[in-house]
Amino acid sequence: MDVSSIARFATTMADVGVSQEVSIAVLKKALDVSKESATALIEAIPNSSPNVPNLPPNLGRNINTTA
Repeated sequence: MDVSSIARFATTMADVGVSQEVSIAVLKKALDVSKESATALIEAIPNSSPNVPNLPPNLGRNINTTA
């Protein structure tokens, strides 16, 4: 094995390492963006409390499916 092939191999290995680091950074950024989107969607869900104050609190929470 000559010196030039060893140098080429070392350069290739360094390039692969940099490529993997970039891929991991992009993946982390994509996860952060999806986390922010999911948080925004969850916060956009309106409160499920009924707007009619005269009803008892247990009314409207269950559906009778055996009618």
